[in-house]
Amino acid sequence: MVNSNISRIKRFIENTNNKDQFFKYMFIDSGKVTSTWGKESPVMTTREELKKKVVREELNTLIAQG
Repeated sequence: MVNSNISRIKRFIENTNNKDQFFKYMFIDSGKVTSTWGKESPVMTTREELKKKVVREELNTLIAQG
């Protein structure tokens, strides 16, 4: 997911190595676009591991913000 001015990016990835039997977790990688879109990969700067339910809520908030 890329913000409206194409400077920040978030990537959502399911954690397939999760050992928790009760909750599923996802990674949210955040980074910045450093070149013309598509020329080079974005630079990822942070990674969070959150419960899938929390990730859905954050994703819905980001979509609502545009």
